Amino acid sequence: MARIKGIPVEQAENRVRKDLEAQEKRWGAPLAPYPIYARNPGLYVAVRGMWKALGSSGKLDPALVALSNRRVAALNGCVF
Repeated sequence: MARIKGIPVEQAENRVRKDLEAQEKRWGAPLAPYPIYARNPGLYVAVRGMWKALGSSGKLDPALVALSNRRVAALNGCVF
């Protein structure tokens, strides 16, 4: 359980809310750390930008990225 509570999707800034709503639509709820990041929209955009850059860099095989994400989720007790 997070020590810092995330904000409700409805309270997020527009540019952040759209992303959180897309996560909710795809996975049933926003992914665990993102409502916490959404407390600071600049931080949220920076974190999402980092992950997008890593995903689009072409340096990592997409299958390896997916496998790594699932492994990290499992280590953290997250159902992915």
